[in-house]
Amino acid sequence: MATALSSPTSRIGDPLSRVDGRLKTTGLANYAADFPVEGLTYGVVVSAAITKGRITAIDATAARAAPGVIEIVTHENRPDVVDKDKVWQDMVAPKGSPFRPLGDAEIRFAQQPVALVVADTFEAARHAATLVDIRYEAASHVTDLTEAEAGAYNPKGDGTYSPEKSRSDLANPLGNTKAHVEKVYQEAAHRVSGRYTLAPEHHNPMELFASTAIWKPDGSLFIHDKTQGAQNSATYLAGIFGLKPEQVHVVAPFMGGGFGVGLRPQYQLFLAAIAAKMIERPVKVVMTRQQMFSHQYRPNVIYDIAIAADQAGRLQAIRSDCVGATSRFETFAENIVDWCARGYRCDNIALDYRVAPVDTYTPGSMRAPGAATALNLFEIAMDELAYEVGIDPLELRLVNYTSKDEISGQPFTSKALDKAYAEGAERFGWSKRVHAPRAMTDGRELVGWGMATGVWETLFQAHAVRARLRPDGVLEVATASADIGTGTYTIMTQIASEEMGMPVDRIDAQLGDSTLPKAPVEGGSWGAASIGNALVLACTALKAKLLKAARKIDDSPLANAAIEQVEFVGGQIRVKNDPARAIDLTDLVTTEGGPIEVEETGSPKMLEAAKKARNTHQAVFVEVKVDEQLGQIRVTRVVTAVAAGRIINPKTARSQILGGVVMGIGMALHEETMMDHRLGRFMNHNLAEYHVPAHADIADIDVIFVDEPDHEVNPLGIKGLGEIGIVGTAAAVANAIFHATGVRVRDLPITSDRLL
Repeated sequence: MATALSSPTSRIGDPLSRVDGRLKTTGLANYAADFPVEGLTYGVVVSAAITKGRITAIDATAARAAPGVIEIVTHENRPDVVDKDKVWQDMVAPKGSPFRPLGDAEIRFAQQPVALVVADTFEAARHAATLVDIRYEAASHVTDLTEAEAGAYNPKGDGTYSPEKSRSDLANPLGNTKAHVEKVYQEAAHRVSGRYTLAPEHHNPMELFASTAIWKPDGSLFIHDKTQGAQNSATYLAGIFGLKPEQVHVVAPFMGGGFGVGLRPQYQLFLAAIAAKMIERPVKVVMTRQQMFSHQYRPNVIYDIAIAADQAGRLQAIRSDCVGATSRFETFAENIVDWCARGYRCDNIALDYRVAPVDTYTPGSMRAPGAATALNLFEIAMDELAYEVGIDPLELRLVNYTSKDEISGQPFTSKALDKAYAEGAERFGWSKRVHAPRAMTDGRELVGWGMATGVWETLFQAHAVRARLRPDGVLEVATASADIGTGTYTIMTQIASEEMGMPVDRIDAQLGDSTLPKAPVEGGSWGAASIGNALVLACTALKAKLLKAARKIDDSPLANAAIEQVEFVGGQIRVKNDPARAIDLTDLVTTEGGPIEVEETGSPKMLEAAKKARNTHQAVFVEVKVDEQLGQIRVTRVVTAVAAGRIINPKTARSQILGGVVMGIGMALHEETMMDHRLGRFMNHNLAEYHVPAHADIADIDVIFVDEPDHEVNPLGIKGLGEIGIVGTAAAVANAIFHATGVRVRDLPITSDRLL
């Protein structure tokens, strides 16, 4: 038999560097717009010049006469496709009638695509796009949420816009009436109430949305797409073009940031496909940075919060009433108001959530959707309550600590938030904090220390994973899910390495291909837990199949060995108490004459504790320094303690928390898509004016992973990390600013002008 492979295996818990890191850092990783295609043409989108109304005329004469132009696609010449709402509703579409690019003459939102110019070079297409003359009949629009609030409705209805729908509770989790909660609130010793707001935010990943469409002679469609779900894009296109699912093949191996905006197919995907069909040549469509502001965004909200406590700070009543923006053609609703009620012990709760239609594209999920909005605003109110009661903000959280989900009454599979509070506070030095605002200084700067709590769901989605041992001795592990930058390739490699005892350089993780085993869109922090546990099932089944094959070999040293008696080490199967009795896996596959493979599906059915709450938690502590004369705010230090179950890879895990914290700082101080409501347009639709944190804005971020064994959440004990880092971080920054300045700002982001 051949000798065992020599490169090292990696076990769960090792800080394995990203297996795709070399490809990315050397520029060899191909993103959606990078793939070379023979005969490629280029499409440039023409965006609407009004916010609402109709197209009355299109004159493309000059554009068609421009050098290099092949076709100009508009609603007037676009081929017919299937027009049922059902086929346009992708896997994660909200209720309503999805937008159809170039579907008709109606303009529903600013920068809506109204034409696609296709040319033999990008430069030619871009020039010709400026020559398309489109005339409009404008209609009045509403983009201001405060103006639209009067027409808000409960999204638990049929999802259509109906201003006469009555305001109604989304949930009365403990059977409270509003009148009862109001009475308790008014009688409480300490009360805080106010209106808190979050500005709209756009995801702004570095990679622009791009799709390259290639129609094959057999009528099938091949696509390179930027997406968080290759099978979602494939199913979407198959329905629209009336194809069988297997006739559409979508490939998306790498993604330059998504943060939720890639959950749904964006309009460049359909435009590339329809144009390629029309001209019978491959077409690539890449959005401009400005057009990245023409689709999904984190919706702005108006959040009325009232909380009351007794003399000791114990919560007596919570009223949580939120209005969020949605489009007129779909109802986008988020899980917002119940986050505040789940995390703290309180017997009197009234919740209300409504959505208000505005004339924009449909909002969408953005990192920790709902929770990032809700808790970053509610935790500011909690800080206010701490000052109203006169106790330390951390003490207020501990006084109201709960070991169960307060809405469902279910205990948690595990909850180490108390450890996170303790370890984070110790590392930060919280005990040295002076409670009074404006009491800590550093030269001319005011120093503030703030903290907040973060909570996110621990989710599990059905994923199929294939494990295939190839004749070259490489173990291929594959699923159609995506690596959206979180390190999924790496943890798949790591889990497979441990399970199969194989070196990491003999494992080939495959993702982002619609022909691979079935998987949903990647998001919600469910990737590691869902894929990881399915991968363990696949590896277990593969080991059994390999041993069965090994027993059949003539004079096999494993002829009578049971699965409990063998181990997989160094690319071999060997008897545990007699390592000399071994078979090399490469020789085994050669003997079999081809690859040996299995496919297994992990589903929520494999979870034992079905009636327990599953959550990750974060305790985040922030130091800010504020130059009072300039209003300049600096986040100088962050300590975040995260309770997230078993950590598969501490290096990639820390990276996820760092990214979430940076986005939380952006939510607190920088990110705001500014709307000119007269025009109904987002005005700062570029990275020069839409501010995101830069290196100069970020100082020391100390990440602590609290020890939190959890044998019930799922077999591997994984809780997920993609979202939790942002939840509570913006609130901690805001609370630190109050501690520094004594100025309470209830609107995010907190820009310098609000402190001057």
